[in-house]
Amino acid sequence: MPRNLCLFDLDHTLLPIDSDHAFGEFMVRIGWADGETFRRGNDAYYAQYLAGRLDLGEYIDFSTAPWRHRPAHEQRAVQQRFLDEVVRPVLHPQALALVREHQARGDLVAIVTATNEFVTAPIAAAFGVDHLLAVQLERDASGTITGRIHGVPSYREGKVTRVDQWLAGLGTGWSQFERTSFYSDSPNDLPLLERASDPVATNPSPVLESLARERGWRILKLFE
Repeated sequence: MPRNLCLFDLDHTLLPIDSDHAFGEFMVRIGWADGETFRRGNDAYYAQYLAGRLDLGEYIDFSTAPWRHRPAHEQRAVQQRFLDEVVRPVLHPQALALVREHQARGDLVAIVTATNEFVTAPIAAAFGVDHLLAVQLERDASGTITGRIHGVPSYREGKVTRVDQWLAGLGTGWSQFERTSFYSDSPNDLPLLERASDPVATNPSPVLESLARERGWRILKLFE
């Protein structure tokens, strides 16, 4: 087992965009969602997230509605298009290099994100990260996504729970690592930042940057 654990948030941390909100915009652009109505809802949910009061279950039902009943081959094609057309153009060399640096050290590396697995699995692969802890989507007996969350969502305190569960599944735990790093931009991630031995406020929001300065946490701005 590696000596150190390194965890990354995704949106506005490794990426300069919010992939969840951007995927909603992409649904509008390709005609899978009604432009005016869906965009209004997408923007409203994003504002709730920034304010720390998002009803994640309600949002998952809303955000998956445009695509979850479409054939699997169409879903896969849209995942690839979103990766190629929206995500790859904004992948920063600095972010990729940071991930590679921790991997080269032999750290156990994972992305822990409140964005769902459908949107983020291809992005984690683009970063070369094998371990993704994203919001899991419930599927019915036929494999169709229901619009509900499966298990504990990786959001706020749930991120700590999901990391605990993941590590237990690997036969290890926090105490087995000499150092644990977590990179995040958002005060929504305070529970996991406070759990890490090396919290890094990365491209932080004004609220998180102020808190990081008060607590003496490292501040990293990848996209300047």
